[in-house]
Amino acid sequence: MTLTDKVNGEIAAAMKSKDQVRLSSLRMLKAAIMNKGVEKKKDLDDAEVLQVVASLVKQRRDSIEQFAGAGRQDLVDKETGELKVLEEYLPPAASAEDIAAAVAAAVAETGATTPKDMGKVMKAVMAKLMGLTVDGRTVSELVKTRLTK
Repeated sequence: MTLTDKVNGEIAAAMKSKDQVRLSSLRMLKAAIMNKGVEKKKDLDDAEVLQVVASLVKQRRDSIEQFAGAGRQDLVDKETGELKVLEEYLPPAASAEDIAAAVAAAVAETGATTPKDMGKVMKAVMAKLMGLTVDGRTVSELVKTRLTK
């Protein structure tokens, strides 16, 4: 069963259970998957669907941050509900230890010593953490502190 099929099945289940937050989140996800499929002119495989989910999760996190700063708790709550539903489709998150170990290994591999080498290190770290959900901002901060020491 593909992720797209799973989303479609869960939309039906959300309709039956009358879970409006889940239903609207899944419909938004399905629309994003369909739009990306139209853009690429083919059905998306699971890896491409995961990229769509990851981008929607990132959008939700950014929105929550901005709405919280503007004092719009109603919108923060809405986005948080959508975020919880979307995160169910992401692979497990990388632990802080995993990220730190990947950064250390990438710095050693690339021989990076200055912040100018950050791009090479980031690419190596993200390759090592492939298959796990990783916040790029967290990795970037770790790499930056490691290279400025």
